[in-house]
Amino acid sequence: MDTREFDIIVYGATGYTGRLVAEHFVREYGASDSGTKWAMAGRNEDKLAAVRAEIGASPVTPMIVADAEDPASLEAMCRRAKVVISTVGPYQLYADALVEACVKTGTDYADLCGEPAWMAEKIAEHHTAAQESGARICFSSGFDSIPFDLGVLMLQKEAKERHGSPAPRVKGRVRAMKGTFSGGTAASLGATMKAAVKNPAVVGVLRDPFALTPGFEGPDQPSGMVPHYEEDLGKWAAPFVMAAINTKNVHRTNFLRGHPYGTDFRYDEMVLTSPGDAGKAAADALVQMVKNPFGSKPPKLGEGPTKEERENGFYDVVFVGEWPDGKTMRYAVKGKFDPGYGSTSRMLGETAMALLDSDAEGGVGTPGSFLGEALVDRLRQHAHLSFEVEN
Repeated sequence: MDTREFDIIVYGATGYTGRLVAEHFVREYGASDSGTKWAMAGRNEDKLAAVRAEIGASPVTPMIVADAEDPASLEAMCRRAKVVISTVGPYQLYADALVEACVKTGTDYADLCGEPAWMAEKIAEHHTAAQESGARICFSSGFDSIPFDLGVLMLQKEAKERHGSPAPRVKGRVRAMKGTFSGGTAASLGATMKAAVKNPAVVGVLRDPFALTPGFEGPDQPSGMVPHYEEDLGKWAAPFVMAAINTKNVHRTNFLRGHPYGTDFRYDEMVLTSPGDAGKAAADALVQMVKNPFGSKPPKLGEGPTKEERENGFYDVVFVGEWPDGKTMRYAVKGKFDPGYGSTSRMLGETAMALLDSDAEGGVGTPGSFLGEALVDRLRQHAHLSFEVEN
């Protein structure tokens, strides 16, 4: 029986996203001593106390001082919790010691990482050790890549029930989205680009759709980088800035679950614009945005959308399954709130809650591989996401 002091620790609770995650626990689960035992962690106790008061958390909500530059403090923190949530990125700069501590202590871990080269490195370093200790290391537990990872998983479940086989080809298409980037997202991309300059092998990882499935390489994948008109959806499709991480996580879920989508599975993601010349022009413009998503003035670390922007945001993603005989199926995932922060903070919190109830084996995985439908149920109940078949 696990007798750890806390169910969940939110590490980085004084940062932009960490604060939103803590607010989610206050809103959904109340005081730390009323059911789920959760705590706030960060480098500075005074700042933790200030955030605790500002978000309306109980004054008895525990606070833990831990620092990414002090591995001993991280290990001590991990030994007190069943799950540690980390919002302290870029992860390739600040998360090595924390992941190592979680693996060592058998503590589950969830973060918002969208840094595939670092993730591939952690898989190589820690997957076997995490299996042995029982730690579930769950990367990409926000907008990258939960709606996409779980959207494909749910489409394939429905496909098997309706048609007797998974769809060998799935298209992920963002039909609508309203939201903004934060400084944390910009910092992560900047750190990845700097790593690629220092180590050209990183570029190969970024380009490889199977970079997170060591020992397995599937069929050639659609690039998703060339704008084109999609007759079945009646709109132009353009490159999607997050496809490089999402597609890798979808393939890793398939890999870790024993290829329920098939070893011949092909998948890509794009953004839909509109019909006609205006749609083509918008698609062409998005090619340039993917190359430089933040323009000449990226947001600063710690910045993000306002409360009004978060609450007015939304997203709508459709997944189209296709079979060689012409059958098709559509499955939609929709979310309320700004995708990158208002919704992401809720998704990250519910990933941690789902890990508490999971009996999945340890390792370095994905929300889809560890949690699957159990997380879908929690997101429907607590995070304002919908998952449903469209035809």
